[in-house]
Amino acid sequence: MSSIAQMPKAGGVGVATGSGALSASVPRLDSRALLVAALLAAVFLSLTFRFMLKQFGIGGFSWDKPEDWGHAYVVPLISAWYVWRERTALASLPRVVFWPGLGLMLLGIVSYVFFISGYPIHMFQGAAIILMLAGLLLLLFGPVVFPRLVFPLGFLFFAATISDQVMIRITFGLKLLASQGAFAVLNLLGVHTERQGNILIVHDGNEQHPLNVADACAGMRMVIAFIALAFAVAFFQCRFWWQRVAVIFLAIPVAVLLNVARVAVLGVLSLWDQDLTTGGAHMFIGTLLLVPAFLLFMGCVWVLKQLAPNEGRAS
Repeated sequence: MSSIAQMPKAGGVGVATGSGALSASVPRLDSRALLVAALLAAVFLSLTFRFMLKQFGIGGFSWDKPEDWGHAYVVPLISAWYVWRERTALASLPRVVFWPGLGLMLLGIVSYVFFISGYPIHMFQGAAIILMLAGLLLLLFGPVVFPRLVFPLGFLFFAATISDQVMIRITFGLKLLASQGAFAVLNLLGVHTERQGNILIVHDGNEQHPLNVADACAGMRMVIAFIALAFAVAFFQCRFWWQRVAVIFLAIPVAVLLNVARVAVLGVLSLWDQDLTTGGAHMFIGTLLLVPAFLLFMGCVWVLKQLAPNEGRAS
């Protein structure tokens, strides 16, 4: 009798035994399965080509505004890495064709077409694509595997540009918080500063340097990048749901704190050269602050891990 266990017929992954056994983490893929996967990928890309080009292509949102939406290029890679990291656990789960997923996929397709031709909104097109992809995964892998794919699937939402109207409503208060916080910090540092709404006036002797805490200066767009960073750190580094929730909820306070520091730094730099508060220097400072943001998140993760150092893994 062969030392390799017979593969289950219901779409599950066989676990082999013996010295020449196949690893359960590497499921067999026959040519027919590869052909079906290639066809489905081709159909999916053809349906979503318009959105992909507008989001990621040359002249698209992420290309033209890397300081705002450049993180969208990294989001699919993080989702793919999460699936690769969990490949052994995913391969051990039974996979079946689950036909209700077809209805979800068709709903996503109809929604996508509607938000292209009927009510064109780029943000909703991205949501429809993820709904379409969710239905496809549910159809192909079934209800047992699908819950393990919810995080990498939902994380893809961060790869779609959010409309300006929504961003302004969500982050309007952050602009005022950044100006108020920077006003307090600059005066504590001995830099005489006045505030008029979201305008900071930095005094340098008899000279005045106005600093407009505009959308980009307040880090309004970077809030999405901070939240995406929080989700990635939470799911890659934390073992328990309460730890993950805690890290995610820290995203907004960290964004506010670092944008206060950003505006304060710009205020100090304006004393030397007003040009440092605009253009490439302004963008560089904002990008540089992602480093302490990441370190701060990792510090929070370390503290949360110390609260339950001896407990087993629970994901």
